[in-house]
Amino acid sequence: MYNLVASPSRRRLLQLLACTPLLNCGSLLAAPSVAERIVALEWRPVELLLALGVMPLAVADLPNYRRWVVEPQLAPTVQDVGLRSEPSLELLQRLKPSLILLSSGFGPNAARIAPLAPQWVSQFSRAPHGPLATTEQDLRALGGLLGREAAAETWLDGMSHRFAEAAQRLHRFREEPLLLFSFLDSRRVMVFGRGSLFADVLARLGLVNAWQGETNAWGSAIIGIEQLAQVEGVRALCFLHGDDDPMREIARAQLWRSIPFVRDNKLHLLPAVWFFGANYSALRFSQLLTLTLEEAA
Repeated sequence: MYNLVASPSRRRLLQLLACTPLLNCGSLLAAPSVAERIVALEWRPVELLLALGVMPLAVADLPNYRRWVVEPQLAPTVQDVGLRSEPSLELLQRLKPSLILLSSGFGPNAARIAPLAPQWVSQFSRAPHGPLATTEQDLRALGGLLGREAAAETWLDGMSHRFAEAAQRLHRFREEPLLLFSFLDSRRVMVFGRGSLFADVLARLGLVNAWQGETNAWGSAIIGIEQLAQVEGVRALCFLHGDDDPMREIARAQLWRSIPFVRDNKLHLLPAVWFFGANYSALRFSQLLTLTLEEAA
């Protein structure tokens, strides 16, 4: 039976990732004035802010940030201001932020936050551009707002170089479609297709996304596990988020063992990557994907 929960290759992947840090624009020094008291109420703009070399004063829902986003790590001094959807207005008032970062499509009512401080809103995707191109636009925009244009360009140049390097290393996998998914429970998975951040990264690397079905505004779709049995001729990558219990149950099921990529030993487990992230999530996914496929070759 395929061991869904743990394997030597997964441990090896984590070891390799620890030796391959994500891009860093030097030490995270606070910019003058406005950058000193920035609060992020959504995780996507946290990635943008850290790429500019600015550590936020506070971030919403730190425990789940550490579980779902993982990188970039935040300083111990960063405060938690409550849920992303319902932050503590009392705490925000006490913190006296100079700028509040939000994301469109998710988070608190912007009108309730407006009296507390100026706001800057990032977007997951801005038509006709996909999430990755939108991330690049937003990083430049936030860099301009904070007077860190050079840091934004340095980060983007570095990310472009990393993508080009990964594309070269993964050239042999260009003809093999890749199915990306994560378990929601023992019966359903979330698959990532057109319009997702991961699909944009695959395209940038010259790779093929196996999921060609319909997706929502975030580039994902929720399907039953039985639908995975209909997907043939692919290599699959499953994102884990620290909850292995549903997977232990699934691994014992005859249906799971009959799925082509499980039967053919073409399933690979990846550590957490934030599905709806920005620049760091895109780069983390690229690095994990490269290390995983090279180990499998």
